[in-house]
Amino acid sequence: MSIQEDYTEKSNEELLQMYGSTHSLEIKQELVMRYLYVVKSIALQKRDVYISFSQMEDIVNEGVLVLMNAIEKFDAKKQVKFETYISKRIKGMIIDLARKQDWVPRSVRKSARDIEDAVTTLYNKNGTDPSPEEVAKYLGITMEKYQEILKKATLFHVLSLDMVLAEAQENSTHVQLPTSGEEKQPESCLLRQELTDVLAEGIRTLREKEQLVISLYYVEELNMRQIAQVLEISEPRVSQIHSSGIKKLKKYMQKFNQEGEKKHVSRIL
Repeated sequence: MSIQEDYTEKSNEELLQMYGSTHSLEIKQELVMRYLYVVKSIALQKRDVYISFSQMEDIVNEGVLVLMNAIEKFDAKKQVKFETYISKRIKGMIIDLARKQDWVPRSVRKSARDIEDAVTTLYNKNGTDPSPEEVAKYLGITMEKYQEILKKATLFHVLSLDMVLAEAQENSTHVQLPTSGEEKQPESCLLRQELTDVLAEGIRTLREKEQLVISLYYVEELNMRQIAQVLEISEPRVSQIHSSGIKKLKKYMQKFNQEGEKKHVSRIL
């Protein structure tokens, strides 16, 4: 029986532990092949984010480099699933690329603001949330055009929130104590818990439908069409609610980041 055949009998977790002890190139190659599906899956999910400035093949290649680096740095003692660990790092890589490219056209930003202003105007006028049809009619555009704008705006808000969360996590590392291991850094654990609590608190400030849509989308991982079927509303309406909720969460987390920066400055002084 060959060494490679021996590896095929090992679980992913066992191989990660073995690599942590041996740093064997063969084990690392086996792990890369086993987790390559995660890289490809995220590259496909985030295609709309980078399609204007990069090819999927290039993103996959960059993702493989992130995966290889993650295998080197992963610590199984932290009791975090490796899939979760690499998923965050690969998404972070795509976010960084998008930030550098400033991928969202000005026309999309303006159209998104126009929709938001129209929703606000119609809500103030009628006292109820306007339907997608009402917003499209108010703006003088077709439903097809409205859905196209809303899709791009939703993607923009989701990526913006990802950037804000990444910034919050980055800020938290500024105040860690210089000890030998993260398990010996109680302040680091508290900061991560604080970030989770703040995000949960922000979600609770949303309207009931916004909370439900975000929960179905991110927790249950349903797509817009499936959510529309569950809630018995139109798909454009689901996108509208989702976009509104994400925008509010982004503002909420930005306040948290600003407070975190003030704390960081005060510690330095």
